[in-house]
Amino acid sequence: MKQTDSSQAAPLPVSRGQAFWYWLKLGFISFGGPAGQIAIMHQDLVEKRRWISENRYLHALNYCMLLPGPEAQQLATYIGWLMHRGWGAVMAGSLFVLPSVLILIGLGWIYLALGHLPAVAGVLYGIKPAVTAIVLFAAYRIGSRALKNWVLWTIAVLAFVAIFVLDAPFPLIVLAAALLGAVGGKVAPKKFALGGGHGAAKASYGPALIDDNTPTPAHARFTWWRLTRVVTIGLALWGGAIGFLCARYGWHGALTQMGWFFTKAALLTFGGAYAVLPYVYQGAVEHYHWLTPTQMIDGLALGETTPGPLIMVVTFVGFVAGWTQQVFGSDQVFLGGVVAALVVTYFTFLPSFLFILAGGPLVESTHGDLKYTAPLTAITAAVVGVILNLAVFFAYHTLWPSGFGGRFDGVSALIGLAALLALFRCKVGVIPVIGAAGVAGLLLTLLKPWLLAQLGGLLCS
Repeated sequence: MKQTDSSQAAPLPVSRGQAFWYWLKLGFISFGGPAGQIAIMHQDLVEKRRWISENRYLHALNYCMLLPGPEAQQLATYIGWLMHRGWGAVMAGSLFVLPSVLILIGLGWIYLALGHLPAVAGVLYGIKPAVTAIVLFAAYRIGSRALKNWVLWTIAVLAFVAIFVLDAPFPLIVLAAALLGAVGGKVAPKKFALGGGHGAAKASYGPALIDDNTPTPAHARFTWWRLTRVVTIGLALWGGAIGFLCARYGWHGALTQMGWFFTKAALLTFGGAYAVLPYVYQGAVEHYHWLTPTQMIDGLALGETTPGPLIMVVTFVGFVAGWTQQVFGSDQVFLGGVVAALVVTYFTFLPSFLFILAGGPLVESTHGDLKYTAPLTAITAAVVGVILNLAVFFAYHTLWPSGFGGRFDGVSALIGLAALLALFRCKVGVIPVIGAAGVAGLLLTLLKPWLLAQLGGLLCS
């Protein structure tokens, strides 16, 4: 990597207004999943703008990788906090997801209000098998990095069997994997040691606003008073919101249960969004019946096409749930969907802000010391098995839409196979694959009557 002249002047201080417009822009262009989002921020904030040095950037990223939740959004929150205190954290983290919230609410309305139209149905028909391929590719991509020895492979297989055969709850799988990792880390530490990680910086792009040797700002220094205040405010924000919903709609009300369920989901997102989606499926589809399996697949498909972290699919889940459950009555289904989407998003992302504001000062006092723990290594291995189960679930509902007793959808299988080849062999990005599959589904839908007419003519002639 080319190094830049380190003698150039450090950047000028960044105002809150400048930061606001950058974080808002990032929210609209943050495609490509966590890897793409982290790369975009590195190019912008480390290389071009030099708001933060490479070492400080990677140090913050290592901490965010340890946390449950979307690491790219948490990294933006961390940098915003380091630069502009608590308001900077709220601004960066919120603007990172705001565009995708608005886009998914709009897509949710189109899906529920216009999804019966042939053109919309055709696009979704093509996208579903592509999503199955994408989830399978995610299992491969994570597994190739995480499963470095037979012990971790065994944990992945056990996790798959637990959720696929025994229908074990996802939290139980995470807990069992963590316990295995804790014990294994002491008995066979080499089996649970990660090889590499994000490592140290290898390039210098010149002096940064927050450089390697820049003193930790006063607001980022650890004090017990500051930690107590953050935890108290966090509990008040969570408890106040869940308390209001409970008082207004009762504990068993749909909105209250969404707040409670997605709080738990937010604390279980080790390994990225694909890891928690099976848990969301178990709760939203099987337990609460807020949406159908087909709607869950469609939601993931739409989530793949929008900016922001993939966990934003929960916004779509909330919108569909609020609409179908008619939380405000049958004459206000759109309002119900919007409020449910906002409730779900609030409870999903609130823990991420608290993790950064509470843990950030500790991180700033230990540059270069954070590493993955053995329990987290084991959880990551288990996540591979869980994601593979999700791929099987999607494949079943896509290729046998009426169950195994019904017909096999050969056209969907061909689209899915083409998507797999594009991802594995041609290294095509997720967005182009989704787009091509949607176009294929649309063309098939539009041409189907003509093809049937031509076939009928041949048979009659």
